[in-house]
This record gives sequence, structure tokens and C-alpha cells, in this order.
Amino acid sequence: MTARTWVIDAANVVGSRPDGWWRDRPGAAARLHARILRLLTYVEPPAEAPVGLATEPPARPAGDAEPGSPPGPPERVVLVLEGAARAGVEPGTVLAVTRSGLAENADRPPDSARSLTVVHAPGSGDDAIVAAALAATPPVLVFTSDRALRSRVTANGAQAHGAGSLWALLDRV
Repeated sequence: MTARTWVIDAANVVGSRPDGWWRDRPGAAARLHARILRLLTYVEPPAEAPVGLATEPPARPAGDAEPGSPPGPPERVVLVLEGAARAGVEPGTVLAVTRSGLAENADRPPDSARSLTVVHAPGSGDDAIVAAALAATPPVLVFTSDRALRSRVTANGAQAHGAGSLWALLDRV
């Protein structure tokens, strides 16, 4: 599925890797934010790139990927932060601009721009994730391994993938 919007449960995604995140929640949030920006600006596909990360046009219509295939990059990502992690990244939207080629193309207009919006959950992160998924332009893909949250977002029409799916994409770029 090539979703137009991804909504990311940052607490769940960060918490799925035992890399010491609990000692520095703001730092873990900032690192995840940076990794997502890198994915959104990636132009040249890594070796054996997942479906949707290649720069060639898709062989299938958007949203019609092979069942079980990794998601392609979206137009918009919403990263929901809660608790102490909110101190790691300011709320707001940044554009991830991509250009084909190297420095010689720096004066060209961008090939595309994808946005990354950081939302600070004022209370329940799950409630903020559900609200972001409902407000997003479909198709929507939510990254979380939280079963109850997955049930809530899929009941409202979104797709859900586990935290490991997002890490698999981030680890390739």
C-alpha cells in the first residue's frame, strides 16, 4: 500500500528497540525525527530497496501495491510525541525536499517535497494518533505495535503496520 499519509506512534516505535532510549527520551525522539527526514529526502534507492523507495514510477497504481509489500514513502508524515519525548523536537511542519543527482543539480527546482509534522500530544498519545489519522488525507498508514491502538485506527479506515516495519525502512537508508 502506498499511503498518502503516515501517522507514527513515536513512543511505541522508539520503545520497540532496546537501545537505551529510556535514559534520554528527548534524544530518542530527535533521532527518530532525523531518521524519518532522511527517509523522506532519500532519492537514490538503497541496494534491494523496498517497493516504493525506488525513483522509477510505480508499476502499479498508487495504493495498489502487492499484498504484504513494504510501504512506499508518503506525501506527509505525522510524528506524534508524548511525555518527556516532546522536549526532543519542536512541534510544527518541515518540508523534506528531494533533488535528483548531486551538487550540479543544486540550482534546479526540487523534484518533490514531502512534509513531516510533529504533534505534541497534550494528554493521551493514542488519542492524538487516532485524531491525526482521522484528520489525514487517505490512504493513511499508522505505524504502531500497540494492539488496542491498531484496532482503533483500523476501525476508522486506516491501515496499520508494526514498529518493525518502520524500522526496516529506516534501516535501509
